[in-house]
Amino acid sequence: MTTRMTMYSTTWCGHCQRLKHQLDRAGIEYAEIDVEQHPEAAEFVMSVNDGNRTVPTILFHDGSSMTNPSLSQVRKKIEA
Repeated sequence: MTTRMTMYSTTWCGHCQRLKHQLDRAGIEYAEIDVEQHPEAAEFVMSVNDGNRTVPTILFHDGSSMTNPSLSQVRKKIEA
């Protein structure tokens, strides 16, 4: 399976850890970027979340994004 999305996260975010675990179990590949280590990534997250650094934020290959999505929302998007 190819990487279809990028997850913007932090190491301490419980929602990020939950979603990563679910994606891993489902066999859905993703690239991960820690917004605390990459200021440009934090800027992107804020640009799609009304100025907030809300994670997890997912960027899909088509340029769309989701904030704190469920596994079912991610599956629907990548299967579309």
